[in-house]
Amino acid sequence: MPMPYSHTLGGQVWHFADLATLMARATPLRSGDVLAGVAARTMTERMAARMALAELPLKAFLSEALVPYESDEVTRLIVDSHDAAAFAEIAHLTVGDFRDWLLQDSTDETTLARVRAGITPEMAAAVSKLMRNQDLIRVARKCRVITRFRNTLGLPGRMAMRLQPNHPTDDARGIALSMLDGLMYGAGDAVIGINPAGDGLDALGALMRLTDEVIQRFEIPTQSCVLTHVTNQIRAIEQGAPVDLVFQSIAGTEAANRSFGIDLAVLREAREAALSLGRGTLGDNVMYFETGQGSALSAGAHHGLDQQTCEVRAYAVARAFEPMICNTVVGFIGPEYLFDGKQIVRAGLEDHFCGKLLGLPIGCDVCYTNHAEADSDDMDNLMLLLGAAGVTFLIGVPGADDVMLNYQSTSFHDALVLREVLGLKRAPEFEAWLERMGLTDADGRLLPAPSRHALLEHFA
Repeated sequence: MPMPYSHTLGGQVWHFADLATLMARATPLRSGDVLAGVAARTMTERMAARMALAELPLKAFLSEALVPYESDEVTRLIVDSHDAAAFAEIAHLTVGDFRDWLLQDSTDETTLARVRAGITPEMAAAVSKLMRNQDLIRVARKCRVITRFRNTLGLPGRMAMRLQPNHPTDDARGIALSMLDGLMYGAGDAVIGINPAGDGLDALGALMRLTDEVIQRFEIPTQSCVLTHVTNQIRAIEQGAPVDLVFQSIAGTEAANRSFGIDLAVLREAREAALSLGRGTLGDNVMYFETGQGSALSAGAHHGLDQQTCEVRAYAVARAFEPMICNTVVGFIGPEYLFDGKQIVRAGLEDHFCGKLLGLPIGCDVCYTNHAEADSDDMDNLMLLLGAAGVTFLIGVPGADDVMLNYQSTSFHDALVLREVLGLKRAPEFEAWLERMGLTDADGRLLPAPSRHALLEHFA
């Protein structure tokens, strides 16, 4: 039976029936948890839950599964892949002690890498609930996760951008012009990734060939991806399409992943198919995952957990497949789950911290929908905070307005501001290519676009 958790605060004893309840009540306020009926009812209850959580031994997460082992393959993945030897270094700590340990100067990049496999998603989620925003930034900045396909992501002092050239009708010329726009602004080192409007294999194959032709013709050290369902990408590979990264949205419970039409077996099949192509020149990180707080709740598959804990469980799925990139689409699901700018900013920092702590090359789509209580100033704040935290990559769309998915993200211009303010460079191979192409100087600053350029002539 689950053990009861309690704490005395303000002359009242607060009881929490099980670990899932304790985690949910300790979570910073967000609309999705209120919608699910799991949020703390008062600030006092939230503080009592945090104090009880701070006293909880990390070992407790190894003895009480938040989603039953017998009925959930994500839980089985978490339990079966846990590294007891890596955990031994922190096994004596409570959640509160773990926070203090993470913040110590002596807990450096090497130390964090050493214990990474011993940290479960639930441990990461728990400690994040006790941390201030600055704590999340400081610790995430110490985590180093490096991946390679045709370039190298995650190196210190660098931040990549996904070039997202979407079009509402998958018009090839419209997509090509957005690609040109992004490349001329120095974006695209994370991936050139298209969200297609349709899902027919012929149309998908055409988009794959469009991006591959540009990459191959101009020898761009980057990778491409058409973000359709993973089974479409497997079929495309079988038909000889030029697939670089295989994409899939994932969640933190088996039932939520089933709502996406996937399980761990199909992800393994997809990874093996992509690896069989041997298209990477520097490495074999071939997967691209996207996540987002609220996905399990929207599928009715959250098992009574708070949405942030469900989100971090998705990172266990992601890290099992050694992705090139993974990002939280933080404000995309809508205000039912993250109501306003304050909640979106907090969620983005939590997701980034937990992803980095667990060893993911985590990025963020700093975004919001038009019916959320958020605006571009909120996104500027989150973008700068994530840049300071060492985010692996952000998203670039023309004018920050995705005309196909109908939401607000970040632009190619935003990346330029972030690089200037924080001194961030691109992936080294991509940076060298931009200089060779005469698009940037030796310091990575954009040069005035010439009237005639090979890229301009190709897309004309």
